[in-house]
Amino acid sequence: MPQRNGARRRARPRIRRDVHRGHRRRESRRRLRPGDSRARIRGAHRLSVHVSRDRGIRPRRARRARDRLGRRARPPSLEHVIADPVGTRHVVVTGAGGQLGAALLEEFPAALGLTHRDWDVTLPPPSLGDVGLVLHAAAWTDVDGAELDPQTAAAVNVGGTQHAADIGAPLVYFSTDYVFDGSKREPYVESDGPNPQSVYGRTKLHGEAAAGEEAWIVRSSWLFGWTSHNFVRTMLRLGRERDEVAVVGDQRGCPTYVGHLAAATHEMAALPFGVWHVAADGECTWAEFAEAIFEEAALDCRVRRITTAELGRPAPRPAYSVLRSERPEAPRLPHWREGLRACLERLL
Repeated sequence: MPQRNGARRRARPRIRRDVHRGHRRRESRRRLRPGDSRARIRGAHRLSVHVSRDRGIRPRRARRARDRLGRRARPPSLEHVIADPVGTRHVVVTGAGGQLGAALLEEFPAALGLTHRDWDVTLPPPSLGDVGLVLHAAAWTDVDGAELDPQTAAAVNVGGTQHAADIGAPLVYFSTDYVFDGSKREPYVESDGPNPQSVYGRTKLHGEAAAGEEAWIVRSSWLFGWTSHNFVRTMLRLGRERDEVAVVGDQRGCPTYVGHLAAATHEMAALPFGVWHVAADGECTWAEFAEAIFEEAALDCRVRRITTAELGRPAPRPAYSVLRSERPEAPRLPHWREGLRACLERLL
């Protein structure tokens, strides 16, 4: 044993070092026990991650993937960017106070949810730290109101999307079936040319362009959920108050449950940036949708069919706006009736 100033250096007890190392090993195992995580999800860059119930993430093969590629591949895995090993990158959900935003927060529980009170998207974004992904659900959705106030609708749907893109992270932008004119009588696919007839539809289409190149444009249709004002909640209220309601019967679409749409957002990681149609399976009219709501909720209320012209709304609506994807790898959602049952389980 080497000596200094005639004194022998005291050796650190080996058993203490071993105990310390063992403690660290046991501590790391506790971060993710069997049964405490969802299934592993692989993104396009082949990273495999576990999402634990305590919102931690344990990346797998991260070093190997980076060494082999020499750089981070695009598009990134949605699960990977929720939280990296040191927790510095995160997901941002805009429009967190709306029905889609609320559903996204349930699917991405570690995300930072921003309501209009937190950030007015017509203004530049605040400092949000190291953001890995933006789920942009904030939007002007008042179709008739957009006709009366087109400047504000454009400021939110176009300017707000540009500001969301300015955050500098990959973006999921949720668009609408109203970018089409409704002249077809078969489902619209991604390669069909848009031709919006309303101010709302035009602002959403311009928002698609404002989202930038590193964005997934997710077009969906007739959204409904368990929060906020929507068709399902309105019909439930009217069905309890009246014996008969008048509902439009000459518009066809695919009612889409926000819970199913939010869950499908995870699958976008494996897909290239661009336009994707993600809507519920099946189709119906608003009148048929209302009848299904009354039937599932056991409400004794009749539906009287009227035309769009009889309703007399300021904004034109497409007569047919069913969405389907022409791409086999696109997420497939359950039938709209399954989504209705799932929604009613939370409302009734």
